[in-house]
Amino acid sequence: MADPVSWLLIEPGWKVVDGGGKEIGRVEEVLGDSGADIFDGLSIASGIVARPRYVPSEQVAEIVEGTVKLSLDEHGVDTLAAYEEPAVQEEVESVGASAFTRAEQKVTKPPERPEQVGVVRRALEWLGLAGKR
Repeated sequence: MADPVSWLLIEPGWKVVDGGGKEIGRVEEVLGDSGADIFDGLSIASGIVARPRYVPSEQVAEIVEGTVKLSLDEHGVDTLAAYEEPAVQEEVESVGASAFTRAEQKVTKPPERPEQVGVVRRALEWLGLAGKR
């Protein structure tokens, strides 16, 4: 497995290669909690309009500037599951909360969902042009 801290450096658009060094796609999203130093895995896509796949952190073998190498061979990459967006988490108050607190929760703004990456943004990231002028 890769260095535990190096996963924090991975950025969308980085090249992803299989264990043999063959390019298989690009990083769509890094999955984890940087505050708790938890690396869950990666969401990768093999093309601009391809559906992203989920790569568990255990399958990341090496991370170098601009490239993530997996420990999977070509067949292993083909068996990766499609990436599914995680469910929205909501904090639940204790049963003993006051009536005012319960009523206040009903009128507050719902938690924001992570911004979806649009097709144009995905294409720009795929081509390495996102954020450049």
